[in-house]
Amino acid sequence: MMMRLVLVLAVVLGVGVLVPAPGVAQTDVGVSGAGAAVFPGGATLYGIPLSGLELGQGVFIAGDGSATGEFYAVLLGTSLLGQPQNIAVDGKVTGGSAGPDSGTFSGVATVDMGDGTAPLPGVPFTVT
Repeated sequence: MMMRLVLVLAVVLGVGVLVPAPGVAQTDVGVSGAGAAVFPGGATLYGIPLSGLELGQGVFIAGDGSATGEFYAVLLGTSLLGQPQNIAVDGKVTGGSAGPDSGTFSGVATVDMGDGTAPLPGVPFTVT
């Protein structure tokens, strides 16, 4: 089973910073931050209702589109039995781009569904 995770964080409560990296070309940026967000009603992943997420990232995006860094998110969910089921996304960043007001980075993550099953390695992800 192949899963592709795409997180679009339009409203994030917390800190997210895109800044030029010192001593490198202006097209190189560092992205770091932590935050939390609330999902609208009806958001699900594999049938698990999601209420929000908590996240943190530290990423360096080079002008050539390559990137290095880490992304970690916990999707706050509820199991079918009404118990908390938090889904952890632990990602290694490998590519990205940045504009004046936003950025995108991507890579491969391990996803732990929080239900006792084995984590899913090698899941492509994109964060905008």
